[in-house]
Amino acid sequence: MVLVVPCYNEAARLDPSAFRATFGSSRAVRFCFVNDGSRDGTLDVLRRICSETSEGHFLVDLPGNRGKAEAVRQGLLAAIETGAPLVGFWDADLATPLHELRNFLAILEARPDLEIVLGSRVRLLGRSIQRSPVRHYLGRVFATGASLALGLPVYDTQCGAKVFRVTPDLRAVLGEPFLTKWVFDVEILARYLRCRRAEGDSAAERLYELPLTQWTDVPGSKVSAWDFVRSGVELVRIWLAYRPGA
Repeated sequence: MVLVVPCYNEAARLDPSAFRATFGSSRAVRFCFVNDGSRDGTLDVLRRICSETSEGHFLVDLPGNRGKAEAVRQGLLAAIETGAPLVGFWDADLATPLHELRNFLAILEARPDLEIVLGSRVRLLGRSIQRSPVRHYLGRVFATGASLALGLPVYDTQCGAKVFRVTPDLRAVLGEPFLTKWVFDVEILARYLRCRRAEGDSAAERLYELPLTQWTDVPGSKVSAWDFVRSGVELVRIWLAYRPGA
């Protein structure tokens, strides 16, 4: 599989050893790093990481800052072009540790009917989900809105760890730039639901939310309280654009 890692000014937070260890333990996993017009030393760090593996990691260097949504889309398109049967994206700060990836792959191997596995930050006994109370409760408000907009009982759309089976529907989902900048994760699901409706098939049975065993709120996040307001506006845009009959 190929895992896309979008990066914008991440030089101080990138952990090359973590990516090196994951590739060393499983050559079946490759990384596609997307440099989204970073202004710090991110590009140099990514080049060093990629140079360590002749047939492993590769780099997509976007001309200027295009935003995370487009960085992820371009990375996934590049990943699909490699012929990989599975692709996904993962936040560069590794708030979701890379060892969680094996659980995603195990689910997809055991369930060939599934096409999308979503990481979900659920605080359960025996799991380590470290999230600030403010972000947790704001996230629950947003998640409720996302669930209503999608008509889907999804718990966590915004976790930055997702894996997809490469299908014609996924190619259609990624065919055009996203309408939204902040909540493109919801738009991915909205586009996928639209594809399944057109085929007269249910999408819910092809989606799987995987509760993470570990997630940490890493300092230095670029998300602000104002972005929460923007996200609400974008959620309305998604509902208007992708609701049945639109």
